[in-house]
Amino acid sequence: MESDEIRREDDNPIDDAPDQPDAEQPRIFLGTDGEVYDYTIDPMQGLPAIDLPDDVLEELEEEFRIGRAPPPPVEAPEPERTSVRYRATASDPFFGYIVALAVSFGLTPLLPDGAPMRYTVAWGLLAGFGVLAWLLGNGERITQERPENLVWGVIVGIVAGMPLYLFGGTTLSTTSGVLFDAMTPGALLAYLVFVMPLGETLFFRGLLQRGRGIWLVGGMATVWSGLLFFPVIRDLTEFWAVAVFIGTTLAIVNVVYSWIRDRNGMAAAWLCQIVVNLILIYLPFISRV
Repeated sequence: MESDEIRREDDNPIDDAPDQPDAEQPRIFLGTDGEVYDYTIDPMQGLPAIDLPDDVLEELEEEFRIGRAPPPPVEAPEPERTSVRYRATASDPFFGYIVALAVSFGLTPLLPDGAPMRYTVAWGLLAGFGVLAWLLGNGERITQERPENLVWGVIVGIVAGMPLYLFGGTTLSTTSGVLFDAMTPGALLAYLVFVMPLGETLFFRGLLQRGRGIWLVGGMATVWSGLLFFPVIRDLTEFWAVAVFIGTTLAIVNVVYSWIRDRNGMAAAWLCQIVVNLILIYLPFISRV
């Protein structure tokens, strides 16, 4: 009998076995923010449970053995990708300005017979810098313009050009004759309407004036124009009045161009320069022919 009882007791080892710790990990954790998180779905992140009162939390602690959630792994931030920038966006427009000055001065030996070629290369270089900045960089765009801005460009060109035309008289005729003596009226018209405004507007008012003042850009444009035109005047001592008038006129109109660009946009400045060119250069030129 005793052996049977012992055997029956041995057949039920679970009753006499000591309590074994449950190997199952806690499924519910108390986060550092005071909310309960269920980690049975995603062991790394968990799903936030409803914010529970303290008495319910105490019952959960006893029933589910709530523990402290381990801090989530800190992922290393991805390195920022450095965008590839074209040279035109990173370069200083002052570099293009210095290059344009150097080219204009370097082509002086072409004078006097090669004046049209010198004008073409100089203005074409400015246009090239402006077009590259417009296509590949951050050059100023001519967007959809309001008609009143274009009208203002024409009006300001007339207001700025007519007093100088009336005051200049014979001096303007002499100046245009000296500067563009090697050109025909048709060629000069094409230069004044297309070549010159294209290069100077895109470079000075489109590229150089971004973030710079009106007076600074107007002064830089005046220096450029003086270096372009003064070498054409072969004897400055004989034509000193012409040189003074050219310098004063260039300073006035270049500041006006920068001002109208700042007020009404680049297209208005473009039209303003075309109108001034026709009044101050083309009309005096054809009047002497």
